[in-house]
Amino acid sequence: MKIMSGNSNLPLARAIAAYLEIPLTDASVRRFADEEIFVEIHENVRGEDVFLVQPTGYPANDNLMELLICIDACKRASAKRITAVVPYFGYARQDRKPGPRTPISAKLVANLITEAGADRVLAVDLHAGQIQGFFDIPTDNLYAAPVMAADIQARYGERDLMVVSPDVGGVVRARALAKRLDNAPLAIVDKRRDRPGESEVMNIIGEVAGRHCILIDDIVDSGGTLCNAADALLENGAKSVAAYITHGVLSGGAVARIDGSKLEELVISDSIQLTEAALASNRIRALTIAPLVGEAIRRIADESSVSSLFD
Repeated sequence: MKIMSGNSNLPLARAIAAYLEIPLTDASVRRFADEEIFVEIHENVRGEDVFLVQPTGYPANDNLMELLICIDACKRASAKRITAVVPYFGYARQDRKPGPRTPISAKLVANLITEAGADRVLAVDLHAGQIQGFFDIPTDNLYAAPVMAADIQARYGERDLMVVSPDVGGVVRARALAKRLDNAPLAIVDKRRDRPGESEVMNIIGEVAGRHCILIDDIVDSGGTLCNAADALLENGAKSVAAYITHGVLSGGAVARIDGSKLEELVISDSIQLTEAALASNRIRALTIAPLVGEAIRRIADESSVSSLFD
């Protein structure tokens, strides 16, 4: 087995390699003067089971191209099997046609990864479960819920908890987390989104008064939805609000918005490498998913069950 990485999230790749107690494959991913990407693998991967760790977060297009070129390099180096480990799958929010003459970019990206030569894909908390069906190769979708549930129990286990979905679409994810938290009650924020990145809270479905609310979602981008939801929950009598999000995109002024919000804290995974602003924030905390991803890689390499990780 070989663990290889592009430049998108080297700390996570190193942590996964450390968990598996194997060295990170020696490879260089660099750019020519015109920003063309060049990949060179400095050790033999012929006949190896290669796991290529490369989230496709910001800058999404650069990181996606790195992933595709790394896959091609491994394929031409005669790797036995290539697994694209994409903890954050960029373009996942474009999983359907929201209007006429618009693309389904998530399907296009799935095609690109497949055509580049990947034999299977390993992702974490895909924005929509049906994206698994966009791939014509085996695709495993890991869930960060067990990692988050353990942290919530350790930090907030003594409080009167309520799990809150920030929109109707995230109810299944919120219910799964609530089940892990000894069947904690569930509430839903009814919101309207007029434009991408902007949302308005309309109503709270559920009795949140006197509860410590845990907002759960897969992606935090601008942070507007979380901040608006926190305000609405507190206005409806919630004692405090914390948020647990898998993928911290945190674009634009999101970190400043979180710092100025009424959220007790925002907890995100390290599926995307944290920016300096996020690292410096006293409201943002990271949980590592390296053991989760590392164990899934071990099971794929051993041809054992991945789904049993979540039983």
